[in-house]
Amino acid sequence: MFDRIEDQFNLLESCIEKHSKEFATSGLYGEPTDATLASQKNIFAVGMICCDGEGRLNEKSIMLQGSVEHSGGQRVRIDVQKLHQFSLFPGQVVGLEGHNPSGHCLMASRVVENMLLAPDSSLPSAKKQAIDHEQKSSPISASKVVSMVIAAGPFSTTDNMLFEPFKELLAYATRKQPQLLILMGPFLDTEHPEIRKGTLDRSFDEIFHVEILRALQDYAQYMGSSARVVLVPSIRDAHHDFVFPQPAFDIEISDITQHQISCLGNPCLFSSNEILVGCSTVDILKHLSSEEISRGSVDATADRIGRLAMHLLSQHNYYPLYPPSMGVPLDLSLAPEALDISSMPELLLLPSDLAPFVKVLSYQNGDEKGMGCMCVNPGRL
Repeated sequence: MFDRIEDQFNLLESCIEKHSKEFATSGLYGEPTDATLASQKNIFAVGMICCDGEGRLNEKSIMLQGSVEHSGGQRVRIDVQKLHQFSLFPGQVVGLEGHNPSGHCLMASRVVENMLLAPDSSLPSAKKQAIDHEQKSSPISASKVVSMVIAAGPFSTTDNMLFEPFKELLAYATRKQPQLLILMGPFLDTEHPEIRKGTLDRSFDEIFHVEILRALQDYAQYMGSSARVVLVPSIRDAHHDFVFPQPAFDIEISDITQHQISCLGNPCLFSSNEILVGCSTVDILKHLSSEEISRGSVDATADRIGRLAMHLLSQHNYYPLYPPSMGVPLDLSLAPEALDISSMPELLLLPSDLAPFVKVLSYQNGDEKGMGCMCVNPGRL
């Protein structure tokens, strides 16, 4: 993407400033100071992790970029030799305790990730989209209970565009009768051999409407008015905008099923029966796994995949990696607001090429423990 320098600056500066205020407001770490100034005393600084060169981040190349307010946006090298445990990646905003005797290198004694969000469904309408259900049960029994079928594309096999896996999925959903069917792209995968070769005899939009949308409308009509379908696009969708964050599909739905099929953006945050669901179809877990460096066990009960997913919650961001992985069309003019996780979701959907999993991500703010959220990678259909 051809981003303006102003957009790059605004994104990085807003992230650092927001996290600096949260650290200061917590009252646990004191006021952030300039990490580039020489001092024999222990200080607390907040900044963004970055690499001093073109290659992959390693223990010898860790830099901390401060905010314009505290350090004029300057960078300082970080020495992590005294740290028993850490988990760092480019773009991560952290708090660092340590001292800088020379003014050229901060000797870190502690790394603090950002304060985690508490579960809260009271979000502004611009950030949370509600999927209401018509249920015959009482409000008390219906609250916080919803049956779902979740799937991520591609929805076709590599040898044809007949969408046989998609049809089998709808048949399965028809038998199980979930209240909510969540489908995440890609629907028309740009990596499909026939799309890459350009051998299709129909337009991408026509294929999507005939093979996907028409089948979903038949499914919704058969299931009845209480069933809901949510569609989330992917940057690999050939018929949609190649940009991230990504707008929702702009489609025409028949009046009969219009209230049943909802198209949301990528990423998105929505509520269903008081359950807050967050979703992003960009493979952030795979991208973080190739960029993160760590030492020790940050949490003895968490494995590496759980730790990677936890970074999104601690950074309050659906894509905290910066610079983004090659192939991710990150639009920095949209990113500061659209990528923000403003409240802890109870269900976090992160489709990935990594092995499918279901994990409960527990969090802790100081002495306060919370239940966290359930993170799901449904794999590829």
